[in-house]
This record gives sequence, structure tokens and C-alpha cells, in this order.
Amino acid sequence: MPQPLRACVVAIGNFDGVHRGHRAVIAKARALARELERPCAVLTFEPHPADFFAKRSVIFRLSPLKAKARALARLHLDGMIVLAFDAAMANLTAAEFVEQVLVQRLGVAAVVAGYDFHFGKARAGTPEYLAQAGIKHGFCVEIVAPIHQDAQGSIAAVSSTATRQALAQGDVAKASELLGHDYFVIGEVQHGQKLGRTLGFPTANLIAEPSSQLRAGIYAVRVWAQGRKWDGVASYGRRPTFDNGATLLEVFLFDFTGDLYGEEIEVSFVAWLREEKAFASADALVAQMNQDVADAKRALANTGTAQSDMA
Repeated sequence: MPQPLRACVVAIGNFDGVHRGHRAVIAKARALARELERPCAVLTFEPHPADFFAKRSVIFRLSPLKAKARALARLHLDGMIVLAFDAAMANLTAAEFVEQVLVQRLGVAAVVAGYDFHFGKARAGTPEYLAQAGIKHGFCVEIVAPIHQDAQGSIAAVSSTATRQALAQGDVAKASELLGHDYFVIGEVQHGQKLGRTLGFPTANLIAEPSSQLRAGIYAVRVWAQGRKWDGVASYGRRPTFDNGATLLEVFLFDFTGDLYGEEIEVSFVAWLREEKAFASADALVAQMNQDVADAKRALANTGTAQSDMA
């Protein structure tokens, strides 16, 4: 372990999406770290265990590694520890994981986990087992109860699964409620066919994350690029008016002039506007795009400060 993270308090889990339940675990870890006067870090795994066992991408990743690191950095942790989830890790028993990883390799002072955290071969390690192992090996253990979605009287526990379901329906407002921040993606701006430019709407194009199951459609978005925030409107889908090609995220930034090719940008999804559809002519498409811009500006004006700004 690097010197600044030795004998740290770790919040442990996959943390896909870094949703409100994950944030409760991390908040508990930070509080415990202050109490013990220790550094605080997140301990997570790549690839996602479900993808490893399936030997292919089966999980809609809410936050691939780079996005997860950015979301966690906003929570002012001292570090992020990423363990390779490979055959060796998958075959560790719960006891071996505690002894070899938590004690010998990381030398943790304390571990904080969610109520549903399981670990070790065949997921045999339970929160209760972890608590007993902490007593045996001399590190503190805190288990955090579920956080519940309370809008409209719902008592469903906040989860990555519920968030994925919301995004698959295009319900980015519900996803934001579950996450505690706007759903966002990070990518490098690619050269495209420049069709938007010919229509008067030049776009920054990102290749879709292969695991994404976000509903195709038009969204109001906020974009972080070149050191500042821009409002915009985005199309996520296959451009049925033109080619029904590979899925792309095409973002039109309001009042932006310049070149973003090759730059990494962050796109936060704020509101769903409409479904993707084919238009009979370029003029019909341009008329709709002008309406989309007006609708996006109205939606963004009603949302105030972007949730992804908040730690």
C-alpha cells in the first residue's frame, strides 16, 4: 500500500453508479476514518464480477472505471483501490479474502460495507461473517442498512439495478433521484460524418459504451468541456433519418464555438425530451431540432444547479 493509505478505513463494494446507497456506505467510512484518525479509501473491483463469470459484458455499467473514479473523487476520499477480479480473486474463500487481501495486503484499520455485500468464492462471505472476521483479526467493521427511495411513498431500496431499469426507460429524472446526482458518461469526441454541421447543428460525437442500455432518444444535457459547463441537447441512438448505424451520443452545445475533437468531455443527462424517430426530409428534421433546443433550454432552466456538481 502507498504510505498515505496504510492502515486506512475502506468502504468496500462494486459501487456501480455511486448511488445514494453507496454514498451512505462511503459517508459512514469517512466518519469512522475521522474518528480513528485514519485515511479513507474505496475498495472496488474490475471488471464487474458478473462480466468476469459470463466472460462477456452482461452488466449495463452505470459507471465504468473512469466515471467511477470521477464520481468518487467528488466525495473527497483519500484514494480508490482497484482490485483485479480474475480467476485467482474469484477462487479465494471468504476467509482467504479477509486474511490475504484485507489483512496482509491492505492492512486495513476498518471496513465499511453495505447490508447486501457478499464476497469470497460462491459469495459465501456475508456481512455477518465480515463482522466476526473483524473481531478475529483486529479491525473494525460497520455494516450500513439499505437506503430507501422515498418519493411518492415508495419503499424500494436504492440499487444499481433500479437505476439501470430507470435509464433503460429513459427516465433520467428517476435515475438522478436514485443516484443522488445526474447520470453521466465520459468519452473522447470523435470525428463523425458531420451531418449535424450541414444542418446548422454541429455536434460533439461520443462512441456509446458497449454495455449501455440507455433508451434511445433525445435528452437535455449538461456538458463539461474545456474547463467549463455548457448546456445542450443530445441524441442517443442510431440516426434513423440517415443510416441506422452504430449507436452514438451526439451532443449539440448551446452557444459553443470551437473544436472539441480528441478532447474528453463529460455529459450529464438531465431530462428526457422525446423518442428517436425518422423524418421525411432534412427540413422536417431541422424544424424538430429547433424545437428540441427550445425544449431542452426550458427543461434545463427548471433544474437549477446540476446534481453532478454536488459531493
